[in-house]
Amino acid sequence: MPVDRARVELELHRQSIDNIDAALIHMLAERFRQTQAVGELKASAGLPAADPNREAAQIARLRELAQAARLDPDFAEKFLAFIIREVIRHHNTIAGRAPGHGA
Repeated sequence: MPVDRARVELELHRQSIDNIDAALIHMLAERFRQTQAVGELKASAGLPAADPNREAAQIARLRELAQAARLDPDFAEKFLAFIIREVIRHHNTIAGRAPGHGA
């Protein structure tokens, strides 16, 4: 393949990647808005920040989705585990601000 053609195709792929990255950021922002609402509900009801049964179900579901999409399920699990850790951290922060929890 000529170098000029390769550069054009490379730029097209990079533009597509940039668009996908932007979509991922917007989707993560919406996901965190939803988990913020969940955290507030949990805090107001005195529920724990973590829900191991829900987390395990989500990981299993995501692994199946990843497999169907031909994405490495281990990678998908690590990605979701990172997100879950951040969500729990946010929920713990929210719980600390809830009435009846500390100062």
